[in-house]
Amino acid sequence: MVKRSTWSLPYFIFMVVFVVLPLLLIVLYAFQDGAGHFTLSNITRFFTDSDSLQTFALSIEVALENTLICILLGYPAAWILSNRKLNRSAVTVMLFIMPMWINALMRTLATAELFNMLGFTLGKGTLLFGMVYDYIPFMIYPIYNILMKMDSSYAEAAEDLGATPWKVFWKVTVPLSMPGVMSGVLMVFMPTVSTFAISEFLTNNKIKLFGTIIQENINSSMWNYGAALAFIMLIIIGLTSLMGDNKQAEAEGGLI
Repeated sequence: MVKRSTWSLPYFIFMVVFVVLPLLLIVLYAFQDGAGHFTLSNITRFFTDSDSLQTFALSIEVALENTLICILLGYPAAWILSNRKLNRSAVTVMLFIMPMWINALMRTLATAELFNMLGFTLGKGTLLFGMVYDYIPFMIYPIYNILMKMDSSYAEAAEDLGATPWKVFWKVTVPLSMPGVMSGVLMVFMPTVSTFAISEFLTNNKIKLFGTIIQENINSSMWNYGAALAFIMLIIIGLTSLMGDNKQAEAEGGLI
């Protein structure tokens, strides 16, 4: 019989070719100049380039606004979907899944066309609408999964002790669902910072995000600086993921 580890070989090869190797190339290009010599100028250029810093700051601002809106809209939706008294049909859950079956670029193009037909001026408002439309499922489903797995005995115990439904929600449901909220924040915040297609189509490229300047540098054959910007983004994503994992572990540990 073939060893079980042998079955993992195709996945290992896939990860090396399509994940590890591209990441190594990004790091390699980020610390090289046009002649292939080692340099830190690409990294330092980001911290001295006012346009890049302003674009990065704007990206963080848009990402925070988009994440906040997704939480405000997504948490109630996840709570309703997980509440068996309010939602007794699996069809409702499917309605939230169906938009994800359509390519994100096609959804963005369709949204931009709708705004054009209605005569709306493309700008930050349309950008945030498109961001929320594209990313809110990634906020809803982590929270929904946590709420569905939540032990109802916690809420029942709080009610037996005299807690009102409002207190049960804020003192029991919300704290227990925080791991799902943190997962949703990570899945919404970082893609928002690094995206470029949504801002390009929903603002007519009036608003540039961090992903846009990476794309522009790559398209202009400025591979080294583009790779340096991508490397900085990778570091931010890695640090944010580590912080999110620590907070999630603390939240889960506090429930034991």
